[in-house]
Amino acid sequence: MRSIRCAVYTRKSSEEGLEQDFNSLDAQYGACSAYVASQASEGWVLLRERYDDGGISGGTLARPALQRLLADIATGRVDIVVVYKVDRLTRSLLDFAKLVETFDKAGTSFVSITQSFNTTTSMGRLTLNMLLSFAQFEREVTAERIRDKVAASKARGMWMGGSPPLGYQPDGRTLAIVEKDAELVRQIFQLYLERGSVRSLCDEIDRRGIVKPIRISKAGKSHGGRPFGRGELYAMLANPIYIGRIRHRQTLHDGLHPVIIDMPLWEAVQVQLQDHRNGTSHLRAASHPSPLAGKLFDEDGQPLVASHASKGSQRYRYYVSRNLQLGVEDAKANGMRLPAAEIEKLVCAQLAERLDDPIALIEQLNQGAVADHITKILAVCRNAAGTLRGADHTAIAHLINTLVGRIVIKRDGVTIMLDPNGITTLLKISASAPDAAIAPIIVPVKLKRSGFALRLVLPNGTAALPQTDDKLLKTIATAREWWKQLTSDPTLRIADLAASSGTTESWVTRVLRLAFVDPAIVQQLLAGDAPAAFTFDSLSGPDSIPALWSAQRVLHQISLAR
Repeated sequence: MRSIRCAVYTRKSSEEGLEQDFNSLDAQYGACSAYVASQASEGWVLLRERYDDGGISGGTLARPALQRLLADIATGRVDIVVVYKVDRLTRSLLDFAKLVETFDKAGTSFVSITQSFNTTTSMGRLTLNMLLSFAQFEREVTAERIRDKVAASKARGMWMGGSPPLGYQPDGRTLAIVEKDAELVRQIFQLYLERGSVRSLCDEIDRRGIVKPIRISKAGKSHGGRPFGRGELYAMLANPIYIGRIRHRQTLHDGLHPVIIDMPLWEAVQVQLQDHRNGTSHLRAASHPSPLAGKLFDEDGQPLVASHASKGSQRYRYYVSRNLQLGVEDAKANGMRLPAAEIEKLVCAQLAERLDDPIALIEQLNQGAVADHITKILAVCRNAAGTLRGADHTAIAHLINTLVGRIVIKRDGVTIMLDPNGITTLLKISASAPDAAIAPIIVPVKLKRSGFALRLVLPNGTAALPQTDDKLLKTIATAREWWKQLTSDPTLRIADLAASSGTTESWVTRVLRLAFVDPAIVQQLLAGDAPAAFTFDSLSGPDSIPALWSAQRVLHQISLAR
């Protein structure tokens, strides 16, 4: 008779009682091992290794012993999993479905000794799902009861636990003031009014050497002793606990604890915080300038002006031909609309590359400077190149304004004309001749239309800088999901997909074509280096790419050669 290897899994939600010589885990294991012994005539054999999870909730699968058990099941070491009750394995119906699928793949059965069923029969599966549904219902009802109790207690002004705010310590169901810490809180509120911003407040606190007081939790862990962060200061300044209020979601209740901050000081701080919140959008716009404004021109000498469009909270910046922005006749045919981030990254990368070779740069301006100031010049160029490759938009805009005289955008290339005076100023040298010039930077890129904007494309057909088309990638993911639904459910129709997604059948048909895009091309789209011709329209139109991946790759090579 073949031996049937049985593994016993036990779990207890809380750590209470685990320190005892014989605890709940031992009781579960004893009952399960006795049940396995009773089935010895069927060939059941108990595995020696125990799988015990103590003090871990059944609402998660991230349990050490459970993960060891699943690993052993995957390697074929377990034939039957034995538990005392179903909820010892999991309390979630969704998690249980995942576990049953894992068991089925490995050919492993599941037995609950107090509920007399196993997952090898359809009746056992039905009974198990019913029991889990009731267990999940009980858990949800318990959670609702706890939430209602917390809401009622907070409405009465009680402190419901957690980490107490600075300046307080727990005192039963309320809070008591720690005067030393409370004085620090008052000082921080007053300093905020004087300094005018949380950033300045944080700098002032650091300058004075003020750190968070050290506090010891009930578990004996030490907290504090570190500088305040801006996020912590924001939370402190907006916490109504300091004026004797208890917050429950969006409602404030009068608390039972004493106040630390008087009402006039609190209201003054809240007004100042609100003023700064109202100015957030202006600060965000100022932190993302358009550094190429006034520098960009098309081949006809017309300037490209900075522009932007907004969609929700997302802001998209462009450089647009002036005639196109003004709506001049025929401007749509000849005008340019360049994504700002793409042309800015290209210019910054080219300038940084030129600064990486400072010797060649300064030899065009002043022969003697190489020998006299080489160390300082190398340091300046290294720092400037690092700034251009960084994320400080204000510093980048200042450098571009200093280094660049003019940028000409043509259909077959970008020409960056450097400003000799600006470079000599940056390097702190003087030009050997008043009319000294520096060779322009010429980037052989082509402009190809993508939607209503232009993309910068290298001669080999790839983008000048990696730029992913998030909309196209999301649509490909949608196409794959729809195709998966259609193949798994023979009764599902395209009309059903259109109705469920709130779109038309023709649109669903177009999108479904993208489910057959070559994975190699998808990888290029993810990396941002696919040919610019690979857009949603080109991949999903009536004359879209062929179904065979080999034919798609031929089309890909043709796109690169154009």
